[in-house]
Amino acid sequence: MTKKIQPQQTAAFYVQAIASFGISVSAMTLAVAYLPAQPWVRAFLALGLLYVVTSTVVLCKVVRDRQEISEVTNRVDQARLDKLLTEHDPFKPAA
Repeated sequence: MTKKIQPQQTAAFYVQAIASFGISVSAMTLAVAYLPAQPWVRAFLALGLLYVVTSTVVLCKVVRDRQEISEVTNRVDQARLDKLLTEHDPFKPAA
């Protein structure tokens, strides 16, 4: 039975992803706050930014959950196949 190696993230990649997210949200927040426009325009853009951030987080969760479900299903199928192969005796006479 072959064991699948799970891909691992490095700590540097994790920190880079968090820093990138934080910097981009901060930059957009500052840009909207100092935009030379009427307050309702800035509020609309801030609401749009909030919607983009929350929908991105939800999308990431959905993709991760779907991938985990797929991996569990694949492991169950592999376990069933392994069990069938170990129980199969090609030299056993048919009953």
